[in-house]
Amino acid sequence: MKHDLQPVPYWTPSEAFLTGAPIHDYLTWLKQHRGLEFEDYEALWRWSVRDIEAFWGSLWEYFGILADGQYEAVLASRTMPGAKWFPGTSLNYAEHIFRAASPQRPALLFRSERSGEIRVFSWEELRQKTAAFAAWLKQQGVGPGDRVGGYLPAIPEATIAFLACSSIGAVWSCCSPDFGANSVMDRFQQIAPRILIAVDGYTYGGKPFHRLDVVQELCASLSSLEHLVLVPNLDKRAAVVTGIPQVLWEKASSDPLAVLNFQRLPFDHPLLVLYSSGTTGPPKAMVHGQGGILLEHLKYLAFHNNVRAGERFFWYSTTGWMMWNFAQSSLLLGATLVLYDGSPSWPDLSVLWELADSAGIHHFGTSASFLVAGMKMGLEPCKRFDLSSIRSVGSTGSPLPPEAFDYVQKAIGREVWLCSMSGGTDVCTAFVGGCPLLPVYRGEIQCRALGCALDAFDEHGNPLEDEVGEMVVVQPMPSMPTGFCNDPDGSRYRESYFDMYPGVWRHGDWVRITPRGTLVIYGRSDATLNRQGVRIGTAEIYRTLDRIPDISDSLVVNLELSQGRFFMPLFIVLCPGVSLDERLRQTIVRALRTEHSPRHVPDAIVAVPELPYTISGKKMEMPVKKILMGKAPESAANIDSMRNPDSLYFFVDYRRSMQANGAL
Repeated sequence: MKHDLQPVPYWTPSEAFLTGAPIHDYLTWLKQHRGLEFEDYEALWRWSVRDIEAFWGSLWEYFGILADGQYEAVLASRTMPGAKWFPGTSLNYAEHIFRAASPQRPALLFRSERSGEIRVFSWEELRQKTAAFAAWLKQQGVGPGDRVGGYLPAIPEATIAFLACSSIGAVWSCCSPDFGANSVMDRFQQIAPRILIAVDGYTYGGKPFHRLDVVQELCASLSSLEHLVLVPNLDKRAAVVTGIPQVLWEKASSDPLAVLNFQRLPFDHPLLVLYSSGTTGPPKAMVHGQGGILLEHLKYLAFHNNVRAGERFFWYSTTGWMMWNFAQSSLLLGATLVLYDGSPSWPDLSVLWELADSAGIHHFGTSASFLVAGMKMGLEPCKRFDLSSIRSVGSTGSPLPPEAFDYVQKAIGREVWLCSMSGGTDVCTAFVGGCPLLPVYRGEIQCRALGCALDAFDEHGNPLEDEVGEMVVVQPMPSMPTGFCNDPDGSRYRESYFDMYPGVWRHGDWVRITPRGTLVIYGRSDATLNRQGVRIGTAEIYRTLDRIPDISDSLVVNLELSQGRFFMPLFIVLCPGVSLDERLRQTIVRALRTEHSPRHVPDAIVAVPELPYTISGKKMEMPVKKILMGKAPESAANIDSMRNPDSLYFFVDYRRSMQANGAL
């Protein structure tokens, strides 16, 4: 496969942008303190993955990590899984958050869909609330290693509870309140929390959703629970959940005499537990260590997101998505964290851009689907709002089509740096993303992240050059999970990442690394379309369809049938007022055949009212494929992990109709 080697950059950093970047300062530091010079980013990256002990050791010193003890080695063993980082040291994530405190700037800015007003939290208020709640936790006997569960939206109480847990060494884990009871229990039963912090409900899309019945069910079903902390988010009157000792949040976090102390813990001591989507089986409970998250987030937010002290950082996310945890770490760099609780499209898609204006956001993070939706609507927020404060627009969640790059320049600002990134809950960071030293090429991710030895492999484990292959990581990273809950022999961990290539992390994405060192993601490799032996990434098809204005959304699967037959249906959501006529069908067929190949042309094009998504916004290709192959929706997907479970029943009916006419 040959590709254009000389594309024109979509965006190029100015000299001021380059010299003001933290990564530029790091390069100067390496020269002064290590005698190291690198001609370009690619050379720096190669050093960071070839001499990983020197690289991560330099970060320890550059960021001035506060710790007890001296590490015997940066990395005791490179074996994956099982690498041991900075043995002999003890540190605390929350301590590094509060060392960045400054009375000259706020710590948090918060707006909810309900109030519409921005609430400002000073660093002193954040410290006092965190100290008070940490003291309450200790009064209940909670200490290092004890688990605390949150059933909370993206409100300040979630941030405070997380930091309080970290400060005393308790392990934090949170589910968004749009998760149903069964989905939360699938997660929390794996960690056996002693304390549950929960809201009575939340607001989304202009509607209140009461959740006391779910909280009651959780308290009755989680035998490990000893205490409930209730946050009255909808109703300020005291609510009652029977059968468990409980306290209102205000009381548990109001001790004015509490002093914030920090329990330093071993580098790999658990900080938080995150969960896989669990759409096709029990969610994996991934344990992340204090030190791994600390070092990785300092590195990524400073060097790849270009976050500096005093700036305002926002990434729209629920607490059930790893990006919420990632965004909290902007506080490590002295940035102000901006939080929003509510729908990103209510009352319309302008609500977050208005927030960017009123809050003076410098780094605006969102999902690729949010940008594509604005593009399709022709939304140009720069004409309605003052977005001059925005320095970067971050995008993740799914591949960002090239046209969305053009849209950001037109709709947000020509000077704005668009930094698309891709990673995972598995590492709570991005493997690939932005770099302020490099140009941006349309439709491409700028670089592999420092310290991430990422490659593209063929099915035999051979590296590929400028070809689509399995995304792999061949050296350990500190933020890889220390393990899974309830996986004592590590077998589930190994099966999840190391089954295809022993000793090499396989992430499950298709990726192409260009000769420029940029990257293109082609979607999940487990959802690959295999047409007569030719592998097709679903993102290729979505990228083409995103350019057709009549199509709002799309999903494609390929079914391997008996006698070597294939059937590839394409499901599309139409824009309002559009019908699936022959003209549109031919437009789709022509675009896919012209831009790709005849193998990309579907066997059927079907209009659907909506497509299935997880609560965290992931398109559910594999469950649709399983339903079309005969599985019941309840077996094909974890219904409680879905945003819109009723959408699956369309595909049940579609399978029946295909069977009736002999297509399946």
